[in-house]
Amino acid sequence: MAGKADDGRKVAAENRRARHEYFVVETYEAGIMLVGTEVKSLRRGQSNITESYASYEDGGLWLVNSYIPEYQQAGRFFQHDPRRKRKLLMNAAELKKLKLAVERKGMTLVPLELYFNAKGIAKLKLALAEGKKLHDKRESEKKRDWNREKARLMREKG
Repeated sequence: MAGKADDGRKVAAENRRARHEYFVVETYEAGIMLVGTEVKSLRRGQSNITESYASYEDGGLWLVNSYIPEYQQAGRFFQHDPRRKRKLLMNAAELKKLKLAVERKGMTLVPLELYFNAKGIAKLKLALAEGKKLHDKRESEKKRDWNREKARLMREKG
């Protein structure tokens, strides 16, 4: 099942690898267009957005390569394609800003979380991010290990 966040959100899918692979510059919240069986499947918490990304195509922002499995209780005629492109809904000014950042600065749009807000509407937390180099990944790993070691030492000392 999907987990509950502390602010009333119900997380359906999370991309934990994104913060390891990218420097997150800014985060945005986008609505997502889904069909009925996708919503029911998301509520079961079986989706995956780890390998997905957002891109501009056909004059809009689309979530590409996300996986929302078929809802088994629905008949075979009412099913959706698990890997179809899904349209993201955002303010026009935000869309323009994101498009400029991606085109000019070479940034990437990476999904961080797919969740239901307090009103029960499906939302996607989208990050404007820069890719990390190998030495950056090593540095963040060292920092994480040191913080873990520091916390253990503080617990032992009292």
